[in-house]
Amino acid sequence: MPRRSTSNPRARAATALRRSTGALSTAAMARMEADMAWFRELSAEDRSWVAAIIQAGIKGFVDWYPSDDAAAESGGTALASSVFGAAPRALAGVITLQQTVDLVRLSIEVVESNIDDVLEPEDAPAVHAAVMRYAREVAFATAEVYARAAESRGAWDARLEALVVDAVLRAETDESVLSRASAVGWGASGRVAVVLAAMPERRTETDLFQEVRRRARVAGLDALCAVQGDRLVVLLGGVDDEKRAAEPLVDLVAEGPIVVGPVTEDLSHAYLSARAALSAYRAASGWPEAPRPVRSSDLLPERVLAGDGHARRHLVEEVYVPLLRARGTLIETLAAYFATGSSLEATARALFVHANTVRYRLGQVADATGYTPSVPRDALALQIALVLGRQSGRQPGGEPGPAKL
Repeated sequence: MPRRSTSNPRARAATALRRSTGALSTAAMARMEADMAWFRELSAEDRSWVAAIIQAGIKGFVDWYPSDDAAAESGGTALASSVFGAAPRALAGVITLQQTVDLVRLSIEVVESNIDDVLEPEDAPAVHAAVMRYAREVAFATAEVYARAAESRGAWDARLEALVVDAVLRAETDESVLSRASAVGWGASGRVAVVLAAMPERRTETDLFQEVRRRARVAGLDALCAVQGDRLVVLLGGVDDEKRAAEPLVDLVAEGPIVVGPVTEDLSHAYLSARAALSAYRAASGWPEAPRPVRSSDLLPERVLAGDGHARRHLVEEVYVPLLRARGTLIETLAAYFATGSSLEATARALFVHANTVRYRLGQVADATGYTPSVPRDALALQIALVLGRQSGRQPGGEPGPAKL
């Protein structure tokens, strides 16, 4: 038992505690080794960092206790925060929040179980009460450390995510962009589609992005999100059917078109999906009855009328040219069909053939292009393809004439 002193009780107890700091730290480390398996599995460098935290915590209490603020109910927050030094991010990277709580709890238990041996009996009750107050302050400081680290990581991840999405939209997806995508959790190895929709007014970006990612995970997809102006841009990875993949987003966004670009082979080629989606999104007002979501390919007529050169070339190369190569009479039959108001009988009379022949040829048109002449939306795309194909100078047999696109 320490020698009795007549000095101020608080100062007397502080002196005794200060002399015992090393012994208390050693006891705490021994308990860590014995009771916490995760501590034994840390590297030597990480163990030394955790040991420094324990020592700083005990020393922090010894320094805190004699101050006038120690008796105050809310005092000591700044001193308790100093336990974690100048590198809270390093601490958050070494051990989890739960492990830090266990560390703090063990340190306090060690101090409480040993202070009776180093203090005068009449000083012990006050120190025990102070330990509990200090433990509360350290707990608040611990929560603050991890909250700041999480906030910092979240802000940094959001910036990286926005940079990745922006790079895709600008067709600048180099190796650094792929690395950034991986850093924010993008694990999809292929099949990427880009979705565009209007941002909802009464929902924060953070909340919206979290819900988009959650729904994507449920569907087995990866998702990266960003906002550009009033538009929400979502990159979906692991997509098989682009329209089906975009359906979970319908009730998360504002009224208006939800456009999804075609599926591309990987993130480095996702700019192709983005390019089509952006063009379709700008032209979507021309088809107010469009489904939500709508494929960018379903808006080819509106995109052509809005001046999209890629859409024009698509209709020529993928619709008009296959008709030329399949059979010369298909172009003639299709043109006559539209000229006679889509009447099988009138087309047959104009071509001097049987109506079943017209019906057969129109079936061939659908097989060659994927567009059915009797469906109004398909008929619009076919009519525009006919006009553009003639303007392109393409000749029967698929040979190009003078380029006019």
